[in-house]
Amino acid sequence: MVGSHSDVKGMLTRLIDYLKMKQITALFISLTSAEHEVQQSEAGISSLIDCWLLLRSLEQGGERNRVLYLLKSRGMAHSTQVREFLLTDEGVDLVDVCVSAGGVMVGSARRDYESRQVEEALRQKEEAAHKRSQLERRRRDMQAQIESLRWQFEEEERELGESMRNAVEIDDRAKNDRDAIARSREQDMVGRSA
Repeated sequence: MVGSHSDVKGMLTRLIDYLKMKQITALFISLTSAEHEVQQSEAGISSLIDCWLLLRSLEQGGERNRVLYLLKSRGMAHSTQVREFLLTDEGVDLVDVCVSAGGVMVGSARRDYESRQVEEALRQKEEAAHKRSQLERRRRDMQAQIESLRWQFEEEERELGESMRNAVEIDDRAKNDRDAIARSREQDMVGRSA
């Protein structure tokens, strides 16, 4: 027959001290009901425990989901987040933390939230691709306009060059005509004076 509560606490304390002295890692499991306040020290030994994991069932959205969190971890950095875990054919699977404005999401609420996140990311990706396509089309249109303006400018430049050459030719012809008329008058005057 097991002794009183203090006898059990004493035996447990000595066992934990012995295991620590021998550098043996021990795993103690305490089964409590959902109504029982686990943060209270079980058998008064919480000060001897280095790491205390708490497994709970959360009832949310009409389903029960399993979560895990570290209640205490002496001397080491640790997460303070509640993590959902799944029991699968391959073993225990810790699910990535999914936090929204309402708190940690688990079960189908988490899956729905993650699905919406994926859909939103896909929508934003499609929107970005559409905008990229529009920008590319505008770039092509702009380059076509630049090319058209360049062609118009070169055409006007060619026409100006041709007009200037024509003006020079007309000016040269007029000068030649004036020179011819002047020579013809000189010859007429020379012919009259002779």
